[in-house]
Amino acid sequence: MKTYPRVLSLRILLPAAIAGAVASGCSSTPESFLTSPQGDLTAAFIADSLLLRVTDKGKHAITVNTGGVALSDRGGALKVDSISQPTAISDKYTMLTGKRAVCENQASERVVYLSDSTGKRQNIRVRLYDDGVAFRYELPDADSATLKGEETVYSIQEGTPRWIAKWSDSYEEYYHASKSGDVKDYKDRPLHQWAYPALVNPSEGVWALVTESNIERRQSGSHLENDSVAPQNYRVVIDLNEATIDGEWHTPWRTAIIGDLSDVVESTLVTDLAEPSKVEDTSWIHPGTVSWIYWAYNHGSKDYELIRQYVDMAAKLHLPYVLIDWEWDVMGNGGKIDDAIAYAKEKGVKPILWYNSSTGWITEENGPHFKLNTPENREKEYKWLEESGVAGVKIDFFEGDKQRAMDYSIDLLEDAAKHHLLVNLHGAALPRGWQRTYPNQMTTEGVLGAEWYNNNPRHTDAAPAHNATLPFIRNVVGSMDYTPITFSDSQHPHRTSNAHELALGVVFESGLQMLADKPESYYAQPQAVQDFLGTLPAAWDDTRLLGGYPGEYVVLARQKGNTWYVGVLNGTEEAKTVDLDWSRLNLPKEISVETFADSGNAQNPWQITENGTELPAKVECQPRGGAVYVIKTSK
Repeated sequence: MKTYPRVLSLRILLPAAIAGAVASGCSSTPESFLTSPQGDLTAAFIADSLLLRVTDKGKHAITVNTGGVALSDRGGALKVDSISQPTAISDKYTMLTGKRAVCENQASERVVYLSDSTGKRQNIRVRLYDDGVAFRYELPDADSATLKGEETVYSIQEGTPRWIAKWSDSYEEYYHASKSGDVKDYKDRPLHQWAYPALVNPSEGVWALVTESNIERRQSGSHLENDSVAPQNYRVVIDLNEATIDGEWHTPWRTAIIGDLSDVVESTLVTDLAEPSKVEDTSWIHPGTVSWIYWAYNHGSKDYELIRQYVDMAAKLHLPYVLIDWEWDVMGNGGKIDDAIAYAKEKGVKPILWYNSSTGWITEENGPHFKLNTPENREKEYKWLEESGVAGVKIDFFEGDKQRAMDYSIDLLEDAAKHHLLVNLHGAALPRGWQRTYPNQMTTEGVLGAEWYNNNPRHTDAAPAHNATLPFIRNVVGSMDYTPITFSDSQHPHRTSNAHELALGVVFESGLQMLADKPESYYAQPQAVQDFLGTLPAAWDDTRLLGGYPGEYVVLARQKGNTWYVGVLNGTEEAKTVDLDWSRLNLPKEISVETFADSGNAQNPWQITENGTELPAKVECQPRGGAVYVIKTSK
């Protein structure tokens, strides 16, 4: 386990004239530092410290030490110089991908102005939204400094339920459900490095999802770390940052989405905090479903005839895109990459090409390599792609949260937009709001997805509960390239039902939704299933959680135009009766309903009902099963 020095003292010097504005004391009704616009959330600093406590309707939500950052050009104890008056934040913007097309948010904001013994200034900007809290550290006068560390610590008391994954560069890990910070993995190894997002249930009816947002140039991502001595203290650990910091600089937003489970799942706080779009013309950006070759064969795209089959599948199912994965640079068996692109265009299918980022994992077979690493090479390659009619790129194998990986990713996104190329960041770090800033970023992996049926037999048994966990944690913060909806088996079998698999296409949101199975597996499904796949949206007007609990089950509704798509997942090994509360959808009396459910018959696994006029009050889910409801209205 890596160890990191404690970088700052918690000793905060408060001038008497303003101490009351920061200190909350320990009373049951502490003095408010900030109150959310609707009044449910309250933030207050505890005693003579920068320990920030947030409550939801009077119940504990999150406590975090906002102790600042350490740079090479400063040091000593921090003291509060002044605190700004509260100001109102109001924002409205549109998204081309994600859970909601039109996003609105309001917040209350205050800035705490501090300085250290060297006279160097450091500010804490705090915002309290109706669905969470965010803060960042701002340095107005850095002097050729290097970043040494950060003293942000989230306090999650022992006994508090939490769902959190081991940190890794790829973010491809399962979520550990625990009531302790001192846990071990399935091989009995201690775990003390943790990835965002982390879901916590600190009080009855109150949930908090801890993450970060709005990484910009000269910034790196971070993760959480604790130890066995104080397992309740989760420190923010900044990944490698080699940038020299001069003048003004700030950290990404440290963020906790707060509320009930529906507030968390439906929140857009991560994109609310991100910079507005840097792409003026977005008319060429179109989310969509993609036929994808890798999963079924555990290999790349060097077989031209096989690629033709996936192009044909996209055309037959009316999918807009086909992904030509790695090894296309050595394509053979009847054609080269130019032939594959031409064949796709002839069939009315837009190709997307895979690239190795050539930073994280480089082997002889996983090419093409070094096509995008320099501005000159990137311009040459992107120009060729645009002129060839390629719609986008999938770029893989990054270096995780490092500052140079963040800067490189921004370069890739900005230059791709100049050539009207969509981007899928695969084998990459967790989303932090870039889909708002760079709307050509359609999706990110950063998840243990269906690829793991190729990699490890453990996923066969782990997938059902994992699938029923992701909507509450990983998919909250951004599009998720899980590669769902597989009815056949890859290297290791799956035990989820057909309706469970179909529901993944609704429950899991991704601006490019990759259909991972073999063409013949989709052709073997009933025509109604094939039609569903061809009309399934990849971006949504609205999202609402209708029920669920992490790891057990989920009922998630997503709206596109006059149609609601509702996916149900049973993550357990037992049959489960799931109540269906439709009241939040505000449906008219006249509706048309198409239902996809499990029959329980292995020979004829589907139970499909078309043109229904009523919705059930409950659904009987098979073990590891699910259901899908497509509800069409006239308005």
